[in-house]
Amino acid sequence: MAHSGTALIDPYKIFEKISLSQGQRVADLGCGRTGHFVFPAVKVVGDKGIVYAVDVVKNILESIKSLARSEGFDNVQTVWSDIELPGKTPIPDGSLDVCFYVNVLFQLKNKQASLQEGARMLKKGGYLVIVDWAKKLGMLGPSPELMVNPDEITSLAAKQNLKFIDKLLPGDYHFSLIFEKV
Repeated sequence: MAHSGTALIDPYKIFEKISLSQGQRVADLGCGRTGHFVFPAVKVVGDKGIVYAVDVVKNILESIKSLARSEGFDNVQTVWSDIELPGKTPIPDGSLDVCFYVNVLFQLKNKQASLQEGARMLKKGGYLVIVDWAKKLGMLGPSPELMVNPDEITSLAAKQNLKFIDKLLPGDYHFSLIFEKV
């Protein structure tokens, strides 16, 4: 599988913290070409779970669909959507156990709307997990002025009835914020 590995971000560290388990429904919002969280998550949620790979770039979704097919993962569903438009992602309200935003928020103009969309899809007690850059690694990562401020995100999340649970460091160059829908 064309996968970047866990050198930069270890998804399993985060999965353990949120007790990701068999049968859960998960969305990776802004999943990216490698599906860095999609494919590890599908192994954890198993055949009874679903992982939605959501992105606004259609050829990224084609890559994910092709990888999922070649790996035999029938429960990865690709979803084309702009997560900055609340209510537009075709995933029902209150249907997800976890929403992941991995290296996505720094790219978005309307972070508040995007968090609103994630919160809409989450069940009460579900987790919204943000992983983003804490510092650059050579040419990788955004310029410092584009980096996401964890305090700002925590404040935006609170407006969506998302309660801050924990902050982790899933790698040397990233931070992760975990929120629970209340």
